[in-house]
Amino acid sequence: MTTVEEAEKIILAEATDYGAEIIPFELALGRTLAENIKADRDLPPFNRVTMDGIAVNYNAIEAGISTFKIKATQAAGDEPVDIEEHNECIEIMTGAMLPSSADTIVRYEDLVLRAGLATLVTQEIKRGQNIHYKGKDKKHNDQVAGIGQIITPALISMIASVGETELRVKKLPRVAILSSGDELVEVDQTPSPYQIRRSNNYTVKAVLKQHHIEADMLHLPDDPEVIKKQIKTCLENYDVLLLSGGISMGKFDHIPHTLEQLKVEQLFYKVQQRPGKPFWFGKHNKRPLVFAFPGNPVATFMCLHRYFLPWLNASLGKEQGPQLFAVLNNRVSFHHPLKYFLQVKLHYNEYCQLVATPVEGNGSGDFANLTDADAFMELPLERNEFKKGEVFRIWQF
Repeated sequence: MTTVEEAEKIILAEATDYGAEIIPFELALGRTLAENIKADRDLPPFNRVTMDGIAVNYNAIEAGISTFKIKATQAAGDEPVDIEEHNECIEIMTGAMLPSSADTIVRYEDLVLRAGLATLVTQEIKRGQNIHYKGKDKKHNDQVAGIGQIITPALISMIASVGETELRVKKLPRVAILSSGDELVEVDQTPSPYQIRRSNNYTVKAVLKQHHIEADMLHLPDDPEVIKKQIKTCLENYDVLLLSGGISMGKFDHIPHTLEQLKVEQLFYKVQQRPGKPFWFGKHNKRPLVFAFPGNPVATFMCLHRYFLPWLNASLGKEQGPQLFAVLNNRVSFHHPLKYFLQVKLHYNEYCQLVATPVEGNGSGDFANLTDADAFMELPLERNEFKKGEVFRIWQF
């Protein structure tokens, strides 16, 4: 049986670059950059005023002048107006370009304005105050974003400021989600006493949508010939197949044999973990990849987060964030030779530690329990007892 670490290594070794595409920058939120973005000019592009007030030359203040004649008013976006006399100032607004003849901004709060004059009411004035200098943030041709960065709202702002209307982003894989089993009916149907509604495929689709993948869904009946035909078509048209169910040892679990018939290479089958032990992974002529998860909802959900999403991030070349850990809040016993993925609820304690409280459930079929949990805590295979206060890795969802 494959260990969790071995399964992870095998899967990540199959990370695949699917190329790049160009899209409008306003549609790029959450996507992964496939190019470096550079500043098309200095940022800020001029000496920028950061407070509403007056622009003066500090030499006048050093000379003892405290009352200035307002020569003009300059708004943001106006052509700058120069002062010509020491006792002159320009009334100026935040965002305006600093006149070349001025070097200091005195804010309104430190002034009295009356009859066209501005009088200082404080001695606490420093040369160069309240100015954001040209090129202070970035110089022309400096890199402002790089390959592998996830496009956030803040990055959208930066991209817009340098005039990039289109972006080259990493292409996402084409994904098909396949559920199986005659016991499953559609959501809008009324199941018989011995049937249930399909939910795994919608769960997987929702998770993928969070990662900007619009996956197609297909349901397979318990008919070997239909299963073979449908999977063959999917292998020809998609980069990744995510299957849920039909891979255990039951009489109607046709998926492993069908994949073998279609010459999909098995890279591993069964992982030393709970939930999700009967997990099958393979590939068909390098691509597509096939992730065949167990049909139990919690098992599918855990395997998706523990294996598929890290593979997706590696394929997209995303900058990897830090691993997350939490403090176990209750003693836990698990007497099986398997790595246990414990469902937990997270919170911060008074010491700002991330704390994980186990959420009691009824096994890998208890999908209702997932709505009360925030993460899976990965408990080591080598142990059976886990004490309150110990720290373990978590997979947050």
